[in-house]
Amino acid sequence: MAIEENLNESLQAFSRLLKIIDDLRTKCPWDQQQTMSSLRPMTIEETFELSEAILSENMINIKEELGDLLLHILLYTRIATEDNSFTTSECINALCDKLIHRHPHIYQPHQTAVNTLDVNKNWQKVKLAEKGRNSILQGIPNSLPSLSKAMCIQDKASSAGFVWKTREEAWGKVKEEIQELEDEVRNSNEVDSVNTQIEDELGDVLSSLITYACFINVDPDRALEKANLKFIRRFQCVERQLKEDNKELSTLSIEEMVAYWKQAKAQLHAVAKEQIPS
Repeated sequence: MAIEENLNESLQAFSRLLKIIDDLRTKCPWDQQQTMSSLRPMTIEETFELSEAILSENMINIKEELGDLLLHILLYTRIATEDNSFTTSECINALCDKLIHRHPHIYQPHQTAVNTLDVNKNWQKVKLAEKGRNSILQGIPNSLPSLSKAMCIQDKASSAGFVWKTREEAWGKVKEEIQELEDEVRNSNEVDSVNTQIEDELGDVLSSLITYACFINVDPDRALEKANLKFIRRFQCVERQLKEDNKELSTLSIEEMVAYWKQAKAQLHAVAKEQIPS
C-alpha cells in the first residue's frame, strides 16, 4: 500500500511539474528563449553540483539537485515537442521499452540472472545487438573525462569476460606496471622534458589501478575526488597556520613544509573525531 500511495503522489507531482513547465514556456520570456544548446552548459553545471552533493552525502542537497536535473530533462523534451521532434511521453516510453528489453531475466520467461555480473553481461550483449555495433567499446563518449572513460572501458571489458579472476592477479598487474614505470624513468635521459614512453607507462599504472579498484569495491573517481578535497582542506589549514606564524610558504624548507603538513593533518583529524556522534 505504501508503494502504491507513493506512486500516486509521484504521478500527481509529475503532472504538477509538467503544468509548471508549460507555464514557463508560454509565459516567461527567459524560459521561452532557451534552446537545447543554451541549456547544455547549465545542465553540465547541474550534473556536477549533483555529483558534489552525492560525495558530501547531503540528502537535502541531493534532493534539490535531482529536482534541478529533472527540470532540465523535461525542458529538453518540451522543446523537442515544440519542434515536432518527439514528445515527453515518447521519450519515457522509449526508455521503458529499452529497460524491459535489457532485463530479460525479469520480463521474459525462462531467462535468469544469478548475480549482478550476469545482469551486466546481458545488458551489454543486448545493447550491442540493439545498436548494431561491432565492438562492446563502441559508443563510449569521446568527451568523457579520462578517469570516467577508463572506468567505463574497464566495466564494459569485464562484462565481456576480459577481466582478472582474482584480486591478487589484478594487484600483481599494478606492481608490474609500477616496475615498468620505474625502469623507464631510471633509464631515461630526458626526465625534465616530455617523454612519451614514460607517459605511456604512467598511463598503464593508472589504468591498472582503476582495474584493481573494482576488486576492492572502490569507486576510483570518488576516491580521487575525496583525496582532492582532503588535500584542499589540509593545504588551507597550512596557509592559515603560516599566516598566524607570519611566514611564507615559499621560504620554508622541505622539512618545515612536512612539519606544517603533519600539524594540519593532526588538527583536521582531531576536528573530525570531535564531530563523530558518541
